[in-house]
Amino acid sequence: MHQACSYKPHIRVGDQSYPAYELKNLFRYLKLHFASEVVERLYTDIGIGEAELALSQFVYVWQVEYAMNYLRELSPDPETAVKVASSYRVATLDVLLPHLTQFKTLGQCLQFAISNPDLVGSFSDTLLRNHDGHLHVRWLNTNKVDTEHYSFQFQHSLCSLLAVAKELTGEAVQVSHISFAEPARAVDLLSVQSGADIRFNSEFFEWSIDHRYLSLPVTYSFEQDVAGCSIVSSHSYISEILTILRQQAPELACMESMAELQNISARTLRRKLANANTSYQKLVDQVRCQKAIDLILTSNYSIDEISELMGFSDVSHFRQSFKHWIGYPPGHFHLLNRPLTESLASK
Repeated sequence: MHQACSYKPHIRVGDQSYPAYELKNLFRYLKLHFASEVVERLYTDIGIGEAELALSQFVYVWQVEYAMNYLRELSPDPETAVKVASSYRVATLDVLLPHLTQFKTLGQCLQFAISNPDLVGSFSDTLLRNHDGHLHVRWLNTNKVDTEHYSFQFQHSLCSLLAVAKELTGEAVQVSHISFAEPARAVDLLSVQSGADIRFNSEFFEWSIDHRYLSLPVTYSFEQDVAGCSIVSSHSYISEILTILRQQAPELACMESMAELQNISARTLRRKLANANTSYQKLVDQVRCQKAIDLILTSNYSIDEISELMGFSDVSHFRQSFKHWIGYPPGHFHLLNRPLTESLASK
């Protein structure tokens, strides 16, 4: 956890697995604050029943994303994500409970959470930096999610971590700063819940926490909660495609070639990915974007050299593609992120 800098390409999309406890918590909030027909409509929209969800350990990423956006559009309150996440309880983290029992400090729990997006869920790639006694967690919007929706995901993730951390340690864990890549708005509840210095109009969504909080001992008693818990594996067609693309990189197959590898038609491949709420081009962009970010952050290659390694014949085309993927040209992204990593590595 105290590594100077590391990039985590952990974003999960479409039909990849996401812990069902996240969706269950969203439904609990809906049932408390909205009419039953509103709740039933969401069950119908995401194609899952109440009884089925109650027995599930995993759902699809797109179902959780849809539910979050559904709730965000229902409520005009800009702090809805904070309210939903603050209701989290350790006892509801079914698939995580057998793992959390083995850790002695909050930092170990957070390390596991960050390193296991399949069990914890992740809506974003992240850049982790340790500087001046703090862990900084920067979100990278590699999937080009709408800013308001991305902000909802960011706040929900952070505040659910704080709610769980408070129960695990018996102390009110706070963060040092929160940065939003959006204009200023009301954050009264978030300010109280997090104790953070909150900034707007930043380059990235980011939060930081003092290392002393990560050293807090886990005092929570898991005995009753873990009784009978087991972990069920899940299957994802998107994960299969991403694995093939990563093995092929930088020479990525066109959709027709990928379909041939799958022994299906291009039309069937397109339909299967559309049913999982994504497209072949999005998956290709994700793999290329994550590879480019990793090279920019962890190698000493120039932008021209990275462009060549990525299989681009023209560096200007690479610059345009990178800006399309992440919102910044590669040189600017390098300046925003590498100075800190280089200074940290030299210490």
